[in-house]
Amino acid sequence: MGVNGETRAEPREIRVKIGELALHGFRVDPDRVSAAFELELTRLISEHGVPLAADGPLSADTLAGLPPLPAGLSARRLGQELARAVHEGLSGHGEVTR
Repeated sequence: MGVNGETRAEPREIRVKIGELALHGFRVDPDRVSAAFELELTRLISEHGVPLAADGPLSADTLAGLPPLPAGLSARRLGQELARAVHEGLSGHGEVTR
């Protein structure tokens, strides 16, 4: 329910387009990182939504101020951690350039 008893429609579709994931200092298979990233980000969005888009469509050019990641992670773990960092940014943590 929204304000004054209004029913808010939940979005039927959420699209997240990542132009580039730059992996500097990591020795991992980028395709495996990408697959793990996509799987984890899909899970996080399905479970938690995208809080910054609660008031309508959101277009973010850059997410900054996200935590650094350790260089020794496996491709799967790196993809998961990147997805969590991006979702944190989409949840209002870090700096978002629109």
